[in-house]
Amino acid sequence: MAIGLRPEQALRLWHASTLALVHDEKPDLTIRQFAILLTVYLEPPPHTVRGLAAKLGVTKPVITRALDTMGHLQLLKRRRDERDRRNVVIQRTLDGALFLESLGDLIRAQAEGL
Repeated sequence: MAIGLRPEQALRLWHASTLALVHDEKPDLTIRQFAILLTVYLEPPPHTVRGLAAKLGVTKPVITRALDTMGHLQLLKRRRDERDRRNVVIQRTLDGALFLESLGDLIRAQAEGL
């Protein structure tokens, strides 16, 4: 699905969307937290701390800190893998799904305004 944006248009869309997020009441997330959140919601499960760390090219403590914040915001939750207690499985939440749905709506509205 090609959208056909020129680089400047893509940057303007990103700029407009981030400005709208700043003015919104939604929680402020870092780019890394957004990358984790989008990976968990857009790619098929299961997702583990180890797998996310490998995908993002960071250490497991970096992922754990991001998950601490997003868990506090109820965007994601963690649980131990019952088959292998060493693994921590990352799960989606209703609040996280609603957050990303509204983010998608926000980005689409910004794109229509360009």
